Amino acid sequence: MSRDNDNLQPILLAAENAADPAPRVSSRLQSRIFSKLIELEQAGGPLRTLSQSRNAGAKLCVFEAAVAALPSEDLQTRNPCSVCHARVLGERVERAPLYWPGCAYSTFCGH
Repeated sequence: MSRDNDNLQPILLAAENAADPAPRVSSRLQSRIFSKLIELEQAGGPLRTLSQSRNAGAKLCVFEAAVAALPSEDLQTRNPCSVCHARVLGERVERAPLYWPGCAYSTFCGH
């Protein structure tokens, strides 16, 4: 019996030392978590304006950039992602075919 255990020891040590990759969280779950976090942030008060986000280095998608171009600060503090098709697809389709540059949901899908 001890001879069998001696043969297994290098295998067990190698298994312990192997760098297991971190588990991948589904893009659908990441999208839902992101949506919920933004919803909770909105419940606490108005969001930072899209212009402020862009000036801080955040990338805006084409729809956010269009809203940021509007003169209304009230509109800029709202979340345009809440009515965007990318959010709906991201939350319902694993690795959804979203290719909008700057879209958080597209990032979750690996694009």
